[in-house]
Amino acid sequence: MSTNALAGHAPVTINLNQPGSYLNWNFISISVANLVLIAVMVVIFGAALLLPFPGRHRPNLPPEEVTEPDQIPGYQAAEGDEKMWTARARRWALGSFPPKKLLPDRQPAYVSSWVYVFGVASLAALAVVLASGGALVLGGPDWWHTNPVGHFFNSLHLWSVELFMALLVIHLWGKFWMAAWRGRRAMTWITGVVAFLASILVCFTGYLSQQNFDSQWIATNGKDAFNAAGIGAFFNLMNFGQMLLWHVVLLPILLIALIGAHVLLVRKRGVSHPLPATQPTWRERRADRAADRAAWRGPTRRYDILKEGTIAAVIALALTFTLAGLLSSPDEPPVTVASWAKIAPADFLATAASELNGTSLTATYGPPYNTNGTPQSEWFAPANWAGVRQPIDPAQSFVITPLTQAAPLNPAVKAALATYQAAPASLQNKWATNYLNAVAKVKFAGGVPVVPKANDGPVPVMLASELALARSGSVDTDLLAQRQFYGTDFTRPLLFMEDGQYYANLAAADHLTGDQWGVMNETGSYPGQPWLWLYQLWYHVPGWDNSANVDLIAIYMTGAATLLLLFVPFIPGLRDIPRWIPVHRLIWRDWNKQAAGPVGQPEPGPQPEPAGQI
Repeated sequence: MSTNALAGHAPVTINLNQPGSYLNWNFISISVANLVLIAVMVVIFGAALLLPFPGRHRPNLPPEEVTEPDQIPGYQAAEGDEKMWTARARRWALGSFPPKKLLPDRQPAYVSSWVYVFGVASLAALAVVLASGGALVLGGPDWWHTNPVGHFFNSLHLWSVELFMALLVIHLWGKFWMAAWRGRRAMTWITGVVAFLASILVCFTGYLSQQNFDSQWIATNGKDAFNAAGIGAFFNLMNFGQMLLWHVVLLPILLIALIGAHVLLVRKRGVSHPLPATQPTWRERRADRAADRAAWRGPTRRYDILKEGTIAAVIALALTFTLAGLLSSPDEPPVTVASWAKIAPADFLATAASELNGTSLTATYGPPYNTNGTPQSEWFAPANWAGVRQPIDPAQSFVITPLTQAAPLNPAVKAALATYQAAPASLQNKWATNYLNAVAKVKFAGGVPVVPKANDGPVPVMLASELALARSGSVDTDLLAQRQFYGTDFTRPLLFMEDGQYYANLAAADHLTGDQWGVMNETGSYPGQPWLWLYQLWYHVPGWDNSANVDLIAIYMTGAATLLLLFVPFIPGLRDIPRWIPVHRLIWRDWNKQAAGPVGQPEPGPQPEPAGQI
């Protein structure tokens, strides 16, 4: 059933809720939707490199006059106030970020490429993300599932996020090929990369907060990596309330703070100077490094940052409104224990029996749920550091407790439960194991399971009752009621469903499983999160793909790759790639033409470093 049918929407022009298409190359599998998104990003970046920039033929403006900090009104404190903390803070702020740097009206003349606009464009898209997200918060977590207006705002939020992340990635590409960390701008690069990582976390918790099937599957599978790293004991992906608060409060505050720090550093240091059009000699490179650190003292151009930001915001809003109206957003309904028991009752019964005899995935998982399993370990096991923080006894939680709640109203269940609990653990296990072997041949008469006799004691009565309770929705309610207060922690029902086969089959049908590069995918034909390809990659490396410790390996390798990206400015060879592959010649081609032009071009003169573009 499509999203629009569920939400009562009018039909959209293009229906992306239909099953997606996928391409396979060797061990790489990618959805057509993600491939289209990546292709669009590459085309945009290529167009930014090749398309002429407006106003490039306008004459350059002469260097601006130097404005010393002590000439700025308010910089100097009154006599006797110089040592006050407030006066010192004001002097530092005005000295580091004078008004003309925070809101510049000039930029270096070499800033004449479309590649420079993606920073401002990213901020404009982020504004749409925050506005649409704020509307969803006002409507409540269920609003967008049930109301056409709410669903439209969710669609607006989805496509603004896709636009924001795409522009952010393109911005990162551009700054890499510019070697934008040069000239004491390493912290500018690092804060930008950290802001990108924070954006991924915000997106990730947003996917977890959807309360649909996609969010369920991301939670139950993502928890393995977090648990292996010892983080899942405190950052529980299956706790919807926790993830929602991280998504709407904590992570956005962190992201805005990081972006603010990044923008201030750009304003303080300015944009990096052009790389030489030809490979310099060793001595020339020393001179270039000194020039990169110095303030720009060449010609400038007019730059209306507020006008550019306003235009970018209008374009971002128009794009997201168009995409939201034409394509809507996915909302495949969540799976419940009730729907599982109704559609795949045999799988439900077998799973319940595996909980009783302790052979299910959850029963043998280990920390943070129990001590029955061996946590993933490469040199050490981080899961052991946190220990059992979310104790779960699957037999008790998933079977015995729901039956105990129903026993007072059902004498047969009460008697069967009493017989089971009075038996020694070895006999309980024997009964459950015999039932698990026999249930493979179960038949249903009027919806009631008929299992071949197998010396399984009271287990058939218990699990027949459990099936009836599950179909009625009582098991869902009881599993949530085992958690205190709001009941937004879906750990128990999701773990119970994950122990069965039905849940995994649904994910495989939507191409969401790990061996399908599922972390990058979305239900239907919607694009997902292709920027997570690096994390997903490690699950497909021969030798690691079948490892019992693959989640921990993926975290280690992704962490190592992230550190390389963060510290590019300090790693010889890696930081020189933009020099060896001269994409920068396209970015600064107009400036290079000027520099190689006829005599009479403006020569550099004294000039303070303007703020440049983001």
